[in-house]
Amino acid sequence: MARNAEKSQSMLFRFRAQQAADLGILDTTRTRRPKAISQQESIPTCERWRGQVLKEISRKVSKIQDAALSDFQIRDINDELNKLFKEKWQWEMRIRELGGPNYMRGGGRVVDEEGREIQGGGKGYRYFGRARELPGVKELFEAATVKPPEDKALEKRADLRQKVDAAYYGYNLDEEDGTLLGYESATEKESFDAFMAAADDKGDADWEPLPGDSGHGDAWILPTAEDVETELIERRKRKLLDKL
Repeated sequence: MARNAEKSQSMLFRFRAQQAADLGILDTTRTRRPKAISQQESIPTCERWRGQVLKEISRKVSKIQDAALSDFQIRDINDELNKLFKEKWQWEMRIRELGGPNYMRGGGRVVDEEGREIQGGGKGYRYFGRARELPGVKELFEAATVKPPEDKALEKRADLRQKVDAAYYGYNLDEEDGTLLGYESATEKESFDAFMAAADDKGDADWEPLPGDSGHGDAWILPTAEDVETELIERRKRKLLDKL
């Protein structure tokens, strides 16, 4: 059996490697993942690198569950997972820019290469597995899940609708027995009498009657309908005489 070094020098192996390079297919196990993601121009190549990132995410998610890890190791692995998720997003953005499938359609739901959902995969900095139980992180999750007291909760629209009855729209018995109408009439009369008493009180310094047309200080006299009609007829006569 030929060794790997001998296989790599064979004519068939070199032909297959050149054929894969011409088709834009790379061997991700032998090639280092590129850093300049925006310079990649092949959709199959980007999808292969994205698949490699997903495999690394799956391995590290399983590794972070190891009970033998210290808190420092868990933090390091969690940081690496966040960097991998950022790189995964960059590959998906590049695939979408090149006209490939939209892998970001699922939103905050993140799955590995086998289709299993990864808990903690969303937006922003995320914590996976045992990283959620680290000192300081666990308290943050517990504080986020605490519900506010019911007495401080705001009323919803459905609760407000339950308090609305026929009396809110004016369909009550106050107008049928005449109690409300009598009270309104008495209040209206009191307000009118108080206004007229203030108008007749000449000693009030804040009260000033409106001046008349001649400016002699008499109270304002409102014209009647006949006065208005007579004034309009006179104006029309003056316009006709001016034209003549």
